[in-house]
Amino acid sequence: MILVTGGTGLVGAHLLYKLTSGEEKIRAIYRNDKKLENTKNVFSYYTKDYETAFESIEWVKADLLDIPALSNAFKGITRLYHCAAFVSFEPDKYPLLRKTNIEGTANIVNLSISNNIDKLCYVSSIATLGTTLDNSLITEDTIWEPEADNNVYAITKYGAEIEVWRGTQEGLNAVIVNPGVILGAGIWKYGSGSIFKKAAQGLKFYTKGTVGLIAVEDVVNIMIALMDSKIINERYILIAENWSFKKFLQAVAKSINRKVPTKTASQLLLNIAWRLDWVNHKVTGKRRQLTKHLAKSLSTESCYSNNKIKTALAYKFKSIEETITAVGQAYQK
Repeated sequence: MILVTGGTGLVGAHLLYKLTSGEEKIRAIYRNDKKLENTKNVFSYYTKDYETAFESIEWVKADLLDIPALSNAFKGITRLYHCAAFVSFEPDKYPLLRKTNIEGTANIVNLSISNNIDKLCYVSSIATLGTTLDNSLITEDTIWEPEADNNVYAITKYGAEIEVWRGTQEGLNAVIVNPGVILGAGIWKYGSGSIFKKAAQGLKFYTKGTVGLIAVEDVVNIMIALMDSKIINERYILIAENWSFKKFLQAVAKSINRKVPTKTASQLLLNIAWRLDWVNHKVTGKRRQLTKHLAKSLSTESCYSNNKIKTALAYKFKSIEETITAVGQAYQK
């Protein structure tokens, strides 16, 4: 039996639908009853009979920090896809990020070892990769700089990776994938889906930075291929194409027939914006929309290499332009 954590997130939901077409039984962990609708919504983009696919999955309510509940979820499991994570760039969410991403992953690794899981696939992020000084392509070997001004999300995802590598030293077979911004239909309130929602409301500005993009279908297909392969204890950057934010945001706007952003948001403007956002957070208590680190990343030109995964699997990625068009059409429906 296969176990999937984070089954109500974008990657987890698309992965679950793909797995339902196989012969192996599937179990999925969830925390919030309401978010099960996310998975059904994703399934509905693939088939009208989404309820049948959804009900073929054995759902278990469990938190990554609830070891007794997790232990029950691991009974009879042979392979595991760990997609669950807490995503936030808000500094005050650091304790929760550490709990969920690092301690939660440690629990998953420990239970995988004690239950003799055949193989684990962990969904990390390109946020855990280092940077280059000469603007050359970032690879899996680019060294993480712990003393750099890293954002809280990146720090905790890096810590989670360390837990997975620790598990490999204790006999666990694992692979790690480091996706960039994942594009897919079905969840519009957060993640990349929220970008289409914001574009529908109207975007005036774009930033000078670059972004690594990939279709969720590619992420899912590669994860399954890696798990079916003999590859163990390796990590892979999952990026189809590197785009400028200008090109990306204008393509998103076009995909839903909205006006494209035409103004550049300078670093000065971004610096003013994140400070105003901080003030608004302190006064109203609302969640941060723009942090100092996020403002910096939006203006950073970082490009990533996908040569390792293309060589390992002879994989051909979906066109990002076609992916954005398809997601835009899904959003409009």
